[in-house]
Amino acid sequence: MTATGMPRRPLPPGIVALGLVSLFMDMSSEMIHALLPAFLVGSLGVSAFALGMIEGVAEAIASISKVFSGALSDRLGRRKPLVLLGYGLAALTKPLFPLAQHAGLAVAARWIDRVGKGIRGAPRDAMVADLTPPEQRGAAYGLRQSMDTVGAFLGPLLATALMVFAALEIRAIFWVAVVPAGVAVLVLALFVREPDTGRSPSPPRAPLFAGWRRFPRRFWSLVALTAMFTLMRFSEAFLVLRAQQAGLSLAYLPFTLVIMSATYMLVAYPAGQLSDRVSRHTLLALGCAVMVVADLLLALAGGVTLILVGIALWGVHMGLTEGVLSALTADYAPAELRGTAFGVVNLARGLMLLIASVLAGALWSGFGAPATFVAGAVAAVLTGTMALTMRHAHTPASG
Repeated sequence: MTATGMPRRPLPPGIVALGLVSLFMDMSSEMIHALLPAFLVGSLGVSAFALGMIEGVAEAIASISKVFSGALSDRLGRRKPLVLLGYGLAALTKPLFPLAQHAGLAVAARWIDRVGKGIRGAPRDAMVADLTPPEQRGAAYGLRQSMDTVGAFLGPLLATALMVFAALEIRAIFWVAVVPAGVAVLVLALFVREPDTGRSPSPPRAPLFAGWRRFPRRFWSLVALTAMFTLMRFSEAFLVLRAQQAGLSLAYLPFTLVIMSATYMLVAYPAGQLSDRVSRHTLLALGCAVMVVADLLLALAGGVTLILVGIALWGVHMGLTEGVLSALTADYAPAELRGTAFGVVNLARGLMLLIASVLAGALWSGFGAPATFVAGAVAAVLTGTMALTMRHAHTPASG
């Protein structure tokens, strides 16, 4: 029952279908992502420095693509073609990983996959709103995100099970990952219908960031703070490499991402609720403190158990900070410019992630794994201090 006493209507079928699309594609991607660092370094001879650059460029591509695809879907008056293009590109890259006999093909597949992620992200999220009545949008986004998280769990778990119980090698696991990616595209093509919203293609407008002068000063301070958060949080590929270096067997490497995803999922929603009652900046500083502990464990621990604890704490940090940073972005932007605001933040994060991952790889190659994580801990201290200096009463923007 709703607050008005009316029976609660089920969510539109298109929302469930989009959730299934996310579940299957994330399952496929995480099966590959959990093993890709070991594959690139161990099988194809990529250095840790090169891995950092590859991962940094990959995530930067995804972040930068998101800035433009949502605006393009508004101008076209349609979203499904871009969503289908994004998921289709990702699915087409999956067979390239097991076929790769040299690093170039695997890297190209990784980057094209991230282009697909960037293209589909914003139009898909906008389509959720198009499909759903306003009073059900929170439930719709929650369902889609929860199904996406299920995929993030199932992918590494399935990869681990296939390696442990079926004795499959990495390339065979990559072939298995092709199947859920294809299922995701089929579900999208057959079961997601774009609603008739009355939108028509828009005429050319001002550049995407034309309203940047209207952002308050505190928004630009938040962009700087977000960039610092990204600098201290380099690619998760280094977590997988660190676990392997500590002695975790190849078959169990995907489990590292399962652990991180589990703590991330468990912390994120309660942290978001808490941020509505206390200073968001205080929670950000707490997240930085957790990251300091995580990085020191990852730098100094010699055994697998403490390394996995560090990875779990990395996920706790993500849960404490990711949603809060998004909430602050919405708080600090005028209502009519929130889309542009998220675009600016994504652009800053994408570029900074490239820098962070390259620096992490350079430190790893030049001075060893501990130097990479100690540097991350130092950056976390600086970021937490910056968050506390920006703390003030929570006054969200109207609208």
